[in-house]
Amino acid sequence: MHDDPSPDVRGLEAVAYDQDGYFTAADARERGVSRQLLDHHVRQGRFERIRRGLFRVRGFPTTEHAEMREKWMAVGADKAVLCDVSALALLDLSDNIPDEVHLLVPRRHRGLRRPPSTVIHTRPDDEDVATVWRDGLPLTAAARTLVDVVDSLQPEQADMAVRQALKRGLLTERQLRDEAGRRGKAAPIEAILEGGAAQ
Repeated sequence: MHDDPSPDVRGLEAVAYDQDGYFTAADARERGVSRQLLDHHVRQGRFERIRRGLFRVRGFPTTEHAEMREKWMAVGADKAVLCDVSALALLDLSDNIPDEVHLLVPRRHRGLRRPPSTVIHTRPDDEDVATVWRDGLPLTAAARTLVDVVDSLQPEQADMAVRQALKRGLLTERQLRDEAGRRGKAAPIEAILEGGAAQ
């Protein structure tokens, strides 16, 4: 008798629809879709192979954040969160569209294969990173994101991002000061807060 579940290709497509058309080889295995059946559907044009272990439903409409989702899933949804200018854009605190996707991973994963146009940042393995979800993507919370980018933005851009985050209730001054202190960036954050970003 055969104990393997019958392949649920429609179920796999349903998963992909919730992920901008993307799915992983692990998603396929969870639905009983073998590698051979997956290869068959790639050859037949139902799915396209994006890179090793990552697939997409052919013809699925491209969404605003599809590239970020692709890079996040390629690195490993269980390992990475979007950070830096990518998180800033998803939090709608910047008008700039980043050229590269920035991902934060635990240091033990620093040797992973980096997809093109992706910047990998590392954190200590035991660090607890506050995250939020936007459009089905995990990213660093506003305080961490602002502290990460404060040195790389123009002063007026950093001031505007902090002012918007405070006004929209994404964080408090105390949360921002605490995160800046923890990360050794108290001076630039304090300069923005003292310069009137909190009004």
